[in-house]
Amino acid sequence: MRISWLLSVLAVSGLAGGEVRAAERFTVTVTNDLDLARPAETIVVPFSEVKRWLPAMVFDQIVVKDASGRVVPAQITAFSHVHKGPPRFEDLIFQHDFAAGEKSATFTVEISSLPVPPFPSQVYVRYIPERYDDVAWENDKIGHRVYGPGLELPSATKDQQTSSGIDVWSKRVPYLIVDHWYHKGHDGLHTDTGEGLDMYEVGVFRGCGGTGVWDGKELHVSRNWRQETVYANGPVRAVFELGYEPWDAGLVGSSENGIMVSETKRLIVDAGHNLDEIDSTFNFRGMRQSDGDELTIAIGLTKHAAKARLSPVRDPIGQWLGLWEDYEDPADGSLGTGVILAPGTRLAGFAETAHDLLILVKVRSGETVRYFAGAGWNKSGAFSSSADWNAYLNAWSQRLASPIKVTLSPL
Repeated sequence: MRISWLLSVLAVSGLAGGEVRAAERFTVTVTNDLDLARPAETIVVPFSEVKRWLPAMVFDQIVVKDASGRVVPAQITAFSHVHKGPPRFEDLIFQHDFAAGEKSATFTVEISSLPVPPFPSQVYVRYIPERYDDVAWENDKIGHRVYGPGLELPSATKDQQTSSGIDVWSKRVPYLIVDHWYHKGHDGLHTDTGEGLDMYEVGVFRGCGGTGVWDGKELHVSRNWRQETVYANGPVRAVFELGYEPWDAGLVGSSENGIMVSETKRLIVDAGHNLDEIDSTFNFRGMRQSDGDELTIAIGLTKHAAKARLSPVRDPIGQWLGLWEDYEDPADGSLGTGVILAPGTRLAGFAETAHDLLILVKVRSGETVRYFAGAGWNKSGAFSSSADWNAYLNAWSQRLASPIKVTLSPL
């Protein structure tokens, strides 16, 4: 797996030629160039480096400690099950809360004599076959779901729906709620009994970070996802993919159906964040040479103008789009949603439909658009106003523009 976007530089210091000697521990130094606070900063060390420094290690006998000696919750990702032969691992992952003005933090990675017991998970993703093939996910801050193929079938009766938008579940508790919320039933899910509720309506629109092709006037979107794969499921990070079959982009092409577009979304859900990383890879066919080699992809936030007072913000410099909605029903409170483009993404402006605010990106076939999308509820206690939510989005934009740096060295 590639290194997380928030990890900029991985350096090995103190040894010539990049060679390391066998040891039972090594040091990880994380440096930060910003003065603002960076809560839940995710630190990723490629597992190949862990193995290089600790060749005698066993994957479930690795301990990460902070400068005070406290054991830090950590995770090793293994995306591929290997029935026979050596296992394959991707990354060692843990987090640190940088206080405002804190410039560096030091950790040790050590071999333990015994397996390390599992840490309580703060992230979760699951395929939900009992509810028309939903995929739902959450962390300690917010929850989401997307609709699967079962919801398109006649067997879904009055619930039948085609939508590739991203739904929001607003939670006010840090523990995981997805499984037992599904047991509450439809009415129970829309009632706040102290943990939060599903008051967000995604419908057939983009919801919180759904995508489509923008033809300059209209948005053309896919059907429900057709493939889902979960690669990692906590305790610090969840990773999964959703596959969307080709849809008509509404543009004339060389094929009978015009230009057809498919999408694969990889979502990376980290603890402590209101925004998830989404890596969407688009492939298209049927383009004529005269059409050029790129399309305009739109990433949207759904407006609920009939139920809420809207406060949208477009930031072309920070490359983000935010929306704060003050709902008329006091039980619903206020909700912020947002999309931030990763640095280097080719921003193509902003647009708007009757139901969605859109941030636009230019993309070539086979190219991945990396962005961050998510939501924040006022009743979670973290955000009380649009100013709070916009400040959060702006700080995230700054964090993306100035990634942390990680250095490995002998102890």
